[in-house]
Amino acid sequence: MNNGKLLDRINNPNDLKSLSYAELDQLAEEIREFMIHSVSKTGGHIASNLGVVELTLALHKVLNAPLDKIVWDVGHQTYVHKILTGRKDTFGTLRQLGGLSGFPKTQESPYDAFNTGHSSTSISAALGMARARDLKGEKYTVAAVIGDGALSGGMALEALNDAGISRTNLLIILNDNGMSIAPNVGGLSRYLSKVRVRPFYYKTRESMLAFIDSLPRKGKRLRKFVHKLKAAVKSMFVPSMFFEDLGFRYYGPIDGHNIREMVTVFEQAKTMRGPVLVHVTTVKGKGYKYAEEQPSVFHGIAPFEIETGQVLKPGSVNYSSVFGKRLCDLALKDERIVAITAAMTDGTGLGAFREAFPKRLFDVGIAEQHAVTLAAGLAMGGVTPVVAIYSTFLQRAYDQILHDVALQNLKVVFAIDRAGVVGDDGETHQGIYDVAYLYTIPHVAILSPASPNELIQMLDYAVTSHSGPIAIRYPRGSGCEFEGSDSPLAYGKGVCLKEGKDVTLIGVGPMVPMVLEASELLEKEGISCEVINPRFLRPVDDELILTSAGKTGRVVLVQDLIQSGGFSAYITDLLCMSRLNVQLQILALPDRGIEHGDRNLIYKRYGLDAQGIKAAVLNDFSIKQS
Repeated sequence: MNNGKLLDRINNPNDLKSLSYAELDQLAEEIREFMIHSVSKTGGHIASNLGVVELTLALHKVLNAPLDKIVWDVGHQTYVHKILTGRKDTFGTLRQLGGLSGFPKTQESPYDAFNTGHSSTSISAALGMARARDLKGEKYTVAAVIGDGALSGGMALEALNDAGISRTNLLIILNDNGMSIAPNVGGLSRYLSKVRVRPFYYKTRESMLAFIDSLPRKGKRLRKFVHKLKAAVKSMFVPSMFFEDLGFRYYGPIDGHNIREMVTVFEQAKTMRGPVLVHVTTVKGKGYKYAEEQPSVFHGIAPFEIETGQVLKPGSVNYSSVFGKRLCDLALKDERIVAITAAMTDGTGLGAFREAFPKRLFDVGIAEQHAVTLAAGLAMGGVTPVVAIYSTFLQRAYDQILHDVALQNLKVVFAIDRAGVVGDDGETHQGIYDVAYLYTIPHVAILSPASPNELIQMLDYAVTSHSGPIAIRYPRGSGCEFEGSDSPLAYGKGVCLKEGKDVTLIGVGPMVPMVLEASELLEKEGISCEVINPRFLRPVDDELILTSAGKTGRVVLVQDLIQSGGFSAYITDLLCMSRLNVQLQILALPDRGIEHGDRNLIYKRYGLDAQGIKAAVLNDFSIKQS
């Protein structure tokens, strides 16, 4: 793969120090080849990593990690960093159960300074680390690498506002490629695009400012004139000089694929007092034709064929696609329906909606809090907003759901994609907390489809019939239909899919097929199972569950959620208050971070597959095999 070339000699960042620029350029190409071959087998975030090869090399050549700290925003662009910091030989285990994480992990390597998986956190974390350094009287560099997409997040702007007046030595590298997962949107993106195309102006500006600085400053009036002249030159070349006005020493934009230029600027920047922002421009997917042409597709991709760029095992129709298509059908009939997404138009299945109703889709960028309160305003104005956000990202807007939507009982539909175990992206992306936190918020109805058909029915109900806030949570990937999945939907009502007398099995959403399979295995052991699909996690069909529990005397609740809080807590209280003589067991995920790995393997590890459910029924309830 790398034919025993330079990459074989790189075991830690110190090995870069003696390399010439020609050798660093050669190493960059070898790293690209290495990553493409490896990620084509494991899947992963390839486009973003191809874009930061030279940037990562330049950073590690200048800085002295792990003494110097590098905080990578989002963290999905740390593959090159991992390769350079002693994880090259285990890189083939990327995102596999028990293997390397696709994101920075402090427990994985001392070179990973901070765990990141969500956007816009790096500047806050880096500023905190820099202040801790100063308080302890230590000497090292703290750097944050943030993309232009992540910079649109409110938290990043809050941190810039604080860091700019802090006078704390902090290095921020703005990796500007015009993309997050999808092309960036908004005023800040437009501003950066203007800056990006004016490198000539910057060089001219810097020459003029240097000339002004050389002018004599004797006399109060002359000093005042020179100061005004300098300010005029700044504003003439780049309107408002956003970063400098915030208090940063600004360098850029510079070519993010020119190692020599970046090393020169980084060397100078790390010696400056106070906060410094270096603006580099890169190409997402750099060096691999298909990733450059389709950076959104190759942002996060399954295993693929290198020669064609085609995914090796195309998936069947997934929940996101079903959601997007049905929303288009509904929007054709009702012009009040609008869709909102936070930089995830294609990921949430809204690509077709964007094409059909461009004026009714609002992509707000990486700004989930704004997305939810925007929806509240739209609802107050008499339209029907459907907010499509991944479960792991919606939790960032908890207060907006509570304060702006729920307390006013506004009709906002939350389409919660990637709910439950998501697998390869790991603990920062698992959608296993949404039910627990939504249960603390008044007025919010929560639905969990067990099949694509149920998703369609639930979306129809939420958009056309429900009057308050409502959340529909559905899993990543595709689903299957089963007998009873097409039965009519009624508010607050579940369905009994199978009658039995020995044990009641309750499956939440995508766990229903697992529960049905387990019931078949248990039937072979002589155990008669009643299977319930609750459909509504709030309000709950109390009558259905209590009737079944009273008949069998044994209840097993199966959910790919954390065990504490939410639906499981409600069922526990319901059975307790009923004073029925019922044994209850909850099969769920432990209340801790759930590691990365294949989703089915995670289900198996935590006893949520059919065999695990069967074992729980046989062992914990001590039911005798017939």
